[in-house]
Amino acid sequence: MLYPKSQPFDEGYFKVSEIHEIYYYRHGNPEGEPVVFLHGGPGGGINEDYHQYFDPKKYHIVLFDQRGCGKSKPFSELEENNTWNLVSDIEALRNKFNIKKWAVFGGSWGSCLALAYASKHPEQITAMFLRGIFTLRESELKWFYQEGASHLFPDAWEKYLAAIPENEREDLMLAYHKRLTGEDKAEREKAAKAWSIWEASTSKLYVDPKHIEEAGEDQFADAFARIESHYFHNKGFFNSDNYLLDRVESYRNIPSWIVQGRYDVVCPSTTAYELHKRWPEANFQIIPDAGHSLSEKGITEALIKATDEFVNSLPSK
Repeated sequence: MLYPKSQPFDEGYFKVSEIHEIYYYRHGNPEGEPVVFLHGGPGGGINEDYHQYFDPKKYHIVLFDQRGCGKSKPFSELEENNTWNLVSDIEALRNKFNIKKWAVFGGSWGSCLALAYASKHPEQITAMFLRGIFTLRESELKWFYQEGASHLFPDAWEKYLAAIPENEREDLMLAYHKRLTGEDKAEREKAAKAWSIWEASTSKLYVDPKHIEEAGEDQFADAFARIESHYFHNKGFFNSDNYLLDRVESYRNIPSWIVQGRYDVVCPSTTAYELHKRWPEANFQIIPDAGHSLSEKGITEALIKATDEFVNSLPSK
């Protein structure tokens, strides 16, 4: 069960570059165990219930909208927006709040960003809570955006295809990127909605019409689709396809929990399982009746159990 909702004890803008200001929220106990929440997408933004995965009496919870999305400014901006900029932003926030070390929580793209951060700053991390593992490899992207998931959701896939002319469908990610970064506003809006609705249509074991409707809203869809496409077109700004999995040694000794939905179509279990095989020291759990979404019952319960287990294992402050 989620912890009760609360109001942030601190929130505001933090300038991280000449262009970008990110919006942050802090919940829970300012003297508690620090944890930073990394949302999905990229471009998904913070949801008001994300702080509820942590005991507010024991955790100092830091959440922020990554560059270009949520309340961060400028909205939907792609310049100076890449994985390593975000890693720098995480460190800048840690230093801003005078936090020596903190736990990192991330699912989907958030798991990818968490592993990228851990590959650069393992000494700053006390624990990692990872869900729906995504490492932005070409095989993962092709499965979801070219062929693979299409065979499980042909009805939703038909709507995703409809935004792209038949003669450009051999490389759908390229065709979408062209429209999402182009000057034609109508084409950009159409592509953004189709891209976002496709992911929302496949993210839960049981299709959630409300989630699909929210994903298709103009403002959310624009940042979500544009920023995702930008990152995917640039291969995550990694210098090799297997970049994150090849760096397990950098984060191997960090106490970590990996939670994966068995029927996750967006980020299939094969990636989580490969990470588990390379990193057997991490706690690994496949939820038998869940898809991709953080809010699915089994995933929610496993993640809260993990955050509780970690904080309750620490010496009293």
